[in-house]
Amino acid sequence: MADTLQTPPKAPPRVEKLEAPPAAKRFSFLTDRWLSGLFIAPALALLLFLSIWPLIRLVWLSFTDYSVTRDVPASFIGFDNYTDVLTDPVVHKRAITTLIFVIGAVGLQTILGFAIAFLISRRVKGRGALTTLFLIPMMLSPIVVGLFWKFMLDVQFGVVNSFLNSLGLGTVEWLTKQRLALFSLVIVDTWQWTPFVMLIALAGLTAVPKYLYEAAEIDRASEWFKFRRITFPLVWPLLLIAVMFRAIEAFRLFDLVYILTGGGPGGTTETLSYNVYKVAFFGFDTGRASAYGLLMVIVVTLAAQFYLRYLNNLQER
Repeated sequence: MADTLQTPPKAPPRVEKLEAPPAAKRFSFLTDRWLSGLFIAPALALLLFLSIWPLIRLVWLSFTDYSVTRDVPASFIGFDNYTDVLTDPVVHKRAITTLIFVIGAVGLQTILGFAIAFLISRRVKGRGALTTLFLIPMMLSPIVVGLFWKFMLDVQFGVVNSFLNSLGLGTVEWLTKQRLALFSLVIVDTWQWTPFVMLIALAGLTAVPKYLYEAAEIDRASEWFKFRRITFPLVWPLLLIAVMFRAIEAFRLFDLVYILTGGGPGGTTETLSYNVYKVAFFGFDTGRASAYGLLMVIVVTLAAQFYLRYLNNLQER
């Protein structure tokens, strides 16, 4: 048997190494990480300029006796400003006023918002149009809302008192009577921000699985049983989130107080935020106002952290 001739394997083709063009060598430093940092840098610089640097400046001023009206450099006084704010009886009164407003406004908004969302979710005709109408107050500026209700609650020319007079109930001093001024603020804030709670509650109600209701109907469960055992437990976590957001907003209320009552009558509607404004721009005590504002931020942050921890423990159960 003749030996077969074996041809030697062909050598792989020689690939010549191509050199990068001069332009590619010039911009070789433009890596993906470098480019991403380049695009983020303007926004980061703007954030540092508008947020971080004023915060650092505020912290520094809170430890000084600086005032914008004195042509004297600020001197370091330690924690004196914080001690003055925490021991001031006026601050304690304003804290109680703010707490009453927060509890009243947020509680009323939560009840009304959930009730309206529950009624709209019952397959009412024109549900989309009703939802849009209810959301209109939330879209308005607080300054516009304040001026709008200030004219409505006016003692002489307000439409609310005109309506009450037509019913024979007499004129009510909504914004100048001590017992009614804070209540009027609660009503105005509830009118504007109830749609926010309604929107969150409506999202939770529409996300409830339908098969749960179908199973309850097979067992001939009543409407109250379905609400108590299915609807409310599933929507409750979302309502708690809405309460947290609204409580934070209500705690730092300023614009409605500034427009409607100016803190009066007799300081009964003066919240903490409005009191900080008076200390800074009427008393010109910039250092004390800085400490005042930082204490408010610390209180809100700690309260939010405890509240979020409570929500997490609630979900784990």
